[in-house]
Amino acid sequence: MQQEWLAERFEEERRHLFGVAYRMLGSTSEAEDAVQDAWLRLSRSDADEIDNIGGWLTTVVARVSLNMLRSRKTRGELPLEDRLPEPTVVLDDATTQDPAERAMLADSVSIALLVVLDQLSPDERLAFVLHDLFAVPFDEIATMLDRSSDSTRQLASRARRRVRGRTPDRDVTAQREVVDAFFAAAQDGDLDRLIGALHPDVVLHADLGSGITTYRGAAKVAGNAVMYAHADRVTHPALVNGSAGVAITFHGKLYSVMAFTVVDGRITEIEAYAAPAQVAKLAASLGLESAHGQA
Repeated sequence: MQQEWLAERFEEERRHLFGVAYRMLGSTSEAEDAVQDAWLRLSRSDADEIDNIGGWLTTVVARVSLNMLRSRKTRGELPLEDRLPEPTVVLDDATTQDPAERAMLADSVSIALLVVLDQLSPDERLAFVLHDLFAVPFDEIATMLDRSSDSTRQLASRARRRVRGRTPDRDVTAQREVVDAFFAAAQDGDLDRLIGALHPDVVLHADLGSGITTYRGAAKVAGNAVMYAHADRVTHPALVNGSAGVAITFHGKLYSVMAFTVVDGRITEIEAYAAPAQVAKLAASLGLESAHGQA
């Protein structure tokens, strides 16, 4: 009976726990692993000794995520600055979204914010995510980090300064109008219209599988968009971490996914996912084949 009760309580917390882990790790698969680890630890624990199961689980997921962040370098992965966060993507068709998908999208954090979070140290990321995004008191975070409360406050403050200004417009309909205008201008080869849809200091991060290629400035990004525009590449509206994006297919197979940050009616940041392994994973989640030929 206790195991059944624990399982029910865990399921009540699962969405929250995934949100914590995903913001910490920027990877849906690693976040799911961290949440599963928390369940295994809970199932082996004496529930009578846990005063607040929700708080206990949040602490466990945070610690597991912190350890995963710290150990990434030893596993031979690309450095954080050389890869993009793993996105959550659904085709933008409300008739195909089940309630779980809609709930997930409502809780999504922008790719632009995750890119900045990936540039923080593991300790800074934990302090910012837990305190600023989930209102965990600094005293509790300090215990996880084996630091003083004042030191933990300083970590969060440094992270906050780097994150400042990364809040996109939340009106998805307005975002979609800007993104659609961007692709229409690209297909027409109209550089003036393209530049008009872009912030002068727009940044494009492209993940091709061997690191990140970055383009800066409206003229550079617009020229890149015209170069890659092709009649056989079809853009499908998609929600990428809850914001307007696109899934691009080539002869019916997924070629790439693009995420957009729109602020005050103009695109300020673009993330383009074209790495074969990442595209193959996204294609599987969308029920598509990958144009890059990887299973």
